[in-house]
Formats: sequence, C-alpha cells, structure tokens
Amino acid sequence: MTEEKNLKDFMPNKNGSYYREFDIIITKNSITEEEIVKCIKTVMDPEIPVNLYDLGLIYSINIINNNVSIEMTLTNPNCPVAGQMPENVGKSIEKLNGIKSVEVKLVWSPPWNKNLMSEDAKLALDIF
Repeated sequence: MTEEKNLKDFMPNKNGSYYREFDIIITKNSITEEEIVKCIKTVMDPEIPVNLYDLGLIYSINIINNNVSIEMTLTNPNCPVAGQMPENVGKSIEKLNGIKSVEVKLVWSPPWNKNLMSEDAKLALDIF
C-alpha cells in the first residue's frame, strides 16, 4: 500500500509558512503596507519574469503593532520551489526598521488565476 502525499509533505516546515520574531528596540516608526509591497516587489517568480506582488500572488497583508502577517499563493501548487517562496517573501520584509515579527502563510483558496495579475504584469507577459 502506498501512502498518499500532500503538498505539505514537500514543504521544509510541513505547513507552507514562514515565521520569524525579532528583538527590537522600541520604535515610534509604524510599518506601512506600501513599505511591505515595495519589499515584496523585489521577489521574482523563478519561472516568470515578474514579481510576486504584480502576479497577484499576495492575497492579504495585515499589520498590527509592526507584526506583519501575509497570505499568499502560487501560480501552481506543483511549483518546484513552493516551500521556498513564503521564506523569500518573509526575508524580503525582515529588513524593515522596527518590524517585530513576520509570518507568511501559503494558501490555496481561492485558486490563483491570471485575472489577479496587475496590468503591468499582463503587459510584461503579453496577456490581455
């Protein structure tokens, strides 16, 4: 009898997420969604020459007292680097001054489709 495998079986931490807390000196700086988006836009899809944000892979960004929580997806659940992408997004945000924690969760609902892409991404990929 063979055991059925799930995507989480291939993830480094078995749940498709990334989490890190930081020891910080108290700061009055509040992290903004714009700063986070700017960081995420530096993370490129390994197979498509467009950043993850413009591909529409970032479903939500929540900031509470400089604790950042993100839900994201992938273009395809069979992506060979599925386990690495939440970490790549998390590490892009870690450099922000005053961040207390970052959590990136990989979700599959709703499924990604090309209508989630920004106009810039569609233009870059010649999709109309």
